[in-house]
Amino acid sequence: MGGIVGRLFRFALAGGIGFAADAAALWLLLATTPLGALAARVLSIGFALCVSWQINRNMTFAPSSRGIAQEGARYGSVGIATSIVNYLVYCALLFALPALPPLAALAIASIVAMTLSFVGYSRLVFDR
Repeated sequence: MGGIVGRLFRFALAGGIGFAADAAALWLLLATTPLGALAARVLSIGFALCVSWQINRNMTFAPSSRGIAQEGARYGSVGIATSIVNYLVYCALLFALPALPPLAALAIASIVAMTLSFVGYSRLVFDR
């Protein structure tokens, strides 16, 4: 699958894997540590960001023309910015709807941040 449709499909697939990594890390942290839902999510976001960079780099966009350190810094910057949006939506949902399960809030917040991520990664990191 080529072109923008293929790239969007691969990005969605990479996002799904990143989401699974995020959800698994969040579940594991909640089940095995004294961390609450908010602190555990900070750590799960970091893990998912590392996983998704490698997938997007190798499957969705291809390595950029920059060195790996500069690419990583740019990816991290975009990832942190969109993760802040993701985290704020997650927190807002949990505060507004206290009965909402944290994994449901994670799913909704991740969908909101996905569009911002694609634009940022394609324009600012991978030159596409």
